[in-house]
Amino acid sequence: MKPYERELLLERIDREAATVGATIPERIEVQGSEVALRDLVFEIRRQETVPEHDRERVAQAKRNLRRERRERRQRIEDDAVSFERGETLVESIVGIERALEGLQALDQGDIEAEARASQTAGERRWMNFLKQVLGEEDGTRLGGH
Repeated sequence: MKPYERELLLERIDREAATVGATIPERIEVQGSEVALRDLVFEIRRQETVPEHDRERVAQAKRNLRRERRERRQRIEDDAVSFERGETLVESIVGIERALEGLQALDQGDIEAEARASQTAGERRWMNFLKQVLGEEDGTRLGGH
């Protein structure tokens, strides 16, 4: 592969919107094992949050996907592949990245739910404080109204 071809492929991987419109590969070899990647992501995504019993499995899948993504990128960087093989690797890397984004969104969903709960509790405390200050806690107001 020529240096400018390698740079072109790496730029496609690094592009900010590389995963926009990308599809998650149906099956992919990750760390020597065949994985039904699309099924895994959609199975987990059907749930609003990652259930406790699936958290370690999802965390391990994300670690393996990140490692696989690095290794595939390294193959392109090392110039050990043809341009055609590099294009195939780029497509798989973008698919892996898309899968990781789908799995990461679940973690953020958990964080967002916690933030909403925290905000709601804070608002409730504030309203109770205002009621107490205004004397409405016992049904009466300051000023005799």
